[in-house]
Amino acid sequence: VQLQASGGGLVQAGGSLRLSCTASGRTFGAYVMGWFRQAPGKEREFVAAINWSGSYRRYTNSVKGRFTISTDNAKNTVDLQMNSLKPEDTAVYYCFSGGNIVAETIRPQYWGQGTQVTVSS
Repeated sequence: VQLQASGGGLVQAGGSLRLSCTASGRTFGAYVMGWFRQAPGKEREFVAAINWSGSYRRYTNSVKGRFTISTDNAKNTVDLQMNSLKPEDTAVYYCFSGGNIVAETIRPQYWGQGTQVTVSS
């Protein structure tokens, strides 16, 4: 599975951004997709995940109510709509696929390249 992420950028606090990740190759392995992020000097952390049917979504607590993950099976894409952005959301966001969405810790099998999200105060 190859993953191509896009949509990062610079936005003021309270603004919105939409990230997109497109899967190609052996996409039957992309049954779970989502996003991690890594801020400078911090470990990579889970943000959101969705199963391929879109029937199950999972978010880290800090983004609940602000971020929405969705999938478009026809396009093999997963999007992350980020609203009410805060400076603490600033990070490099990484698309991933694979792993068990209901596991205590999601362990991705595949990673896309990161896309920078910067939220100014």
